Amino acid sequence: MSQSTQRNQAWLLASRPHGEPVKENFRLVEQPIPKVKDGQILLRTLYLSLDPYMRGRMDDSKSYAAPAELDQPMVGGTVSEVVESQHADFKQGDVVLAQSGWQSYAVSDGNGVAKLGDLPHPSWALGILGMPGFTAYMGLMDIGQPKQGETLVVAAATGPVGATVGQLGKLKGCHVVGVAGGEEKCRYAIEKLGFSACIDHHREDFAEQLAAACPDGIDIYFENVGGKVFDAVFPLLNTAARVPVCGLVSGYSSRELPPGPDRTPQIMGGILKRRIRMQGFIIFQDYGDRYPEFLKAMTPLVEQQKIHYREHMIDGLENAPQAFFDMLKGKNFGKTVVKVS
Repeated sequence: MSQSTQRNQAWLLASRPHGEPVKENFRLVEQPIPKVKDGQILLRTLYLSLDPYMRGRMDDSKSYAAPAELDQPMVGGTVSEVVESQHADFKQGDVVLAQSGWQSYAVSDGNGVAKLGDLPHPSWALGILGMPGFTAYMGLMDIGQPKQGETLVVAAATGPVGATVGQLGKLKGCHVVGVAGGEEKCRYAIEKLGFSACIDHHREDFAEQLAAACPDGIDIYFENVGGKVFDAVFPLLNTAARVPVCGLVSGYSSRELPPGPDRTPQIMGGILKRRIRMQGFIIFQDYGDRYPEFLKAMTPLVEQQKIHYREHMIDGLENAPQAFFDMLKGKNFGKTVVKVS
């Protein structure tokens, strides 16, 4: 089918969710492929990244980034092919990293678009060699500062961030304990990723199992989930523990505080008395200038298979919303990527 007879398929943000997002928050439309003007490029989406941060962008509350706009394509990182160019820096056939969102075609002025080198798997630019891998590397190395013999705990241990954090921790000589949902994921973390232990957070005795796996306490907790995992981790944090915070996926859809006593004084007291360093970070806002440093360090580790990486590939843009919902509930196994074309 020629490009002239094709249409641009796009998922628009139709409404803002109240609690967990649902299919009705999105609307699938077909539009004419946009025309390219001087200084612009037309991008055809090859792969779309689905990430937990997107849930926050669906809200109109104040955050580190502007909310996704209603009746516009949902935001998201993509690996795309340049199919038409009137821009001096790009030519037809270039494969690039872009922010085209949930649609099959997009026009760009080139701002924020980066050419990809000869990657064996272009979609890896959305995962291990992209934002999730970068998040894992800088959060662990700069904030976590792992040392030989320390205990590192990471939640969502088989996701693109958690799996990378744990493997980097092993390379630094840490005792690495993962937390994941289900026996299959825990086996993968131990047998494939090389974690010392992995605890299933669905188990009723989860907190007791975590404590048993961390007999010397916890020196680094890489926080990306929150909720009951944090509740079990916090009492085990050692003096001078470090807690990089890159996400809180368990609470992204919450609109009110959970019932129960106010534990703020207990948590703040623990931070003070044990001199715990807890630091949130937004990867490209805080470390954007260090992306080349990350690529230089991570690329050989991936090529030499010292770092293993797994994708959860979904076929077809029409399946993006359900894949997004599944990811937020932990039903994915690896980095969620949609193969668009």
